[in-house]
Amino acid sequence: MPKMNDALLADAIAYAGPWIAHQQRTKEIPAVTVAIRHDDDLLLSDAYGHADLERDEPATTASIFRVASHSKWFTATAIMRLREAGELRLDDSLGEYIPWLEGPVARVTIRETLNHAAGITRDGYDTDYWQLEHPFPDLAQLRQLVERDGHILPANDRLKYSNIGFSLLGLVIESVTGESYNDHMRREIVERLGLESTGPETDSQVRSRLVTGYTNRELPIPVTPLPDVETGAMSPATGFYSTAEDLTRFAAAQFFGNDELFSDESKREMQRPYWPVEGMASYGLGMQVTTIGDRRVAGHSGGFPGHTTWTALDAKDRLAVSVLTNNSAGHAATLGIGIFRLIDLALEQEPAANAADLDRYTGRFGDLGGTLDVVRLGNQLFGIDPSGDNPLESNYKLEVVDENTLRIENKEGYGSPGELLRYIRDENGQVERLIAAGSTHVPEARLKEYLDARLTELRARAR
Repeated sequence: MPKMNDALLADAIAYAGPWIAHQQRTKEIPAVTVAIRHDDDLLLSDAYGHADLERDEPATTASIFRVASHSKWFTATAIMRLREAGELRLDDSLGEYIPWLEGPVARVTIRETLNHAAGITRDGYDTDYWQLEHPFPDLAQLRQLVERDGHILPANDRLKYSNIGFSLLGLVIESVTGESYNDHMRREIVERLGLESTGPETDSQVRSRLVTGYTNRELPIPVTPLPDVETGAMSPATGFYSTAEDLTRFAAAQFFGNDELFSDESKREMQRPYWPVEGMASYGLGMQVTTIGDRRVAGHSGGFPGHTTWTALDAKDRLAVSVLTNNSAGHAATLGIGIFRLIDLALEQEPAANAADLDRYTGRFGDLGGTLDVVRLGNQLFGIDPSGDNPLESNYKLEVVDENTLRIENKEGYGSPGELLRYIRDENGQVERLIAAGSTHVPEARLKEYLDARLTELRARAR
């Protein structure tokens, strides 16, 4: 894995914003907010699109999203703090703390529940609360779901994701602390870290800043706004709300060497993958664990009606990325992983000796076929398709020929290896056109005007 370099990291961050903005528009996600943090520094915090389409309300960095299963990460953090305080042990059974539990569910351990190996039902026999057909379960209904068919598989047989299991862990926290889960989380996690836009459950005040969630565009219906709902007894599994900035602040408290919440020993245990799943993220203790290239990251995704979110950290390199969207298929994980890949592409380069000499070529250009970004990462220029999900797969290197010409690297593929990008500039040195492998592109600022004129011409010819 390439070493961290502040100058190269800054180059990646400079392009991450425009890349996310293009992805938000082309994927037709109503709103995307993103934050990137390294060490104690917030390197990027930005928002794109609309918090509410009907009211034409723009998203801002203060916009709040339902972050859903990020709640499990928060819950696991509270459990680990209680464990370090000697209030519980990870190998204690759930039944020691929840008197009404019986049978196999009572015998599974806190550890097995944290790593989704307890064999507990995912959401119960009636899961239509996720479809907003009726409220999320309260405590009595949670108990009914567990007692009716809570035990599905033997413990430690395989990873079996369970929202019900984490709801029970909330009851463990209540039993140990003698206070409600929500109150404990606010005081011991949220307020301790100064997370001013984060909490375990929404209320009327929070909803004034909450983005409107929208249905998936893949459904055979118009995109429709969805109401916010309380999560009841399932707050420990899915109730949290937050901003991208706050989530990277929470993630930073779990960098190695940070002692705000707990020890590095506990962090390593949480971030160690217990259950690998082929083609998917593994799972530790309340955290999803995955590799992006050679980088191992841990964090969590979240899916709530109308919201899709993703946050991950590299505890060793002290780097965190959070992407929040207000759409049921918001591609948050795809965007977050793309940012990590972009960062690692930048870190593979050498720092630029004179960035200004290369920056004169950079920008976003388009033609009738799509968009091309010319990007500088360190001392290397790249051509990148900003519509691609993976910046590592949708790029090619560009070599400087002269002050107005670049050459595409000569590598195999279906692009235009060895051909030229020629810049046509005005008397002030501003780019008027870019001839990329023979195709005329114009700068982004003029692209709509250019395409409107071209389409008018093409419509006339079609008649």
